[in-house]
Amino acid sequence: MLNDYFPVLLQFVIAAGFAATTLLLSVMLGKSARRNGTKDSAYECGMLPVGEAQPRFSVKFYLIAMLFVIFDIEVVFMYPWAVTFRDFLASGNAWPAFWSMTGFAGIILAAYLYALKKGALSWKN
Repeated sequence: MLNDYFPVLLQFVIAAGFAATTLLLSVMLGKSARRNGTKDSAYECGMLPVGEAQPRFSVKFYLIAMLFVIFDIEVVFMYPWAVTFRDFLASGNAWPAFWSMTGFAGIILAAYLYALKKGALSWKN
């Protein structure tokens, strides 16, 4: 039984040996650079690191993200339902499954219309 795990152990030993050898060679052969303020400062795509670390975002970004997640979850629930709906059609019990999904989609549609009415998707405000 231990023979089955020998390739895994061998791969682990080779990977750990490679990592240790690479780190050791970089320490031994690599140049030590002189430290100064310019080289130790954070590099942000060529921009000087001046100002706040996190800029303020409008609440609209978060609102759009939450609406996206909600409607994305709707698709996640609808896909398996659509796959299994064929089984319901074959068994003759398609109407209860159809009306339950219609109710689910209706609730999501009502939420979408409410978000439109409140201007959640309008960038002008």
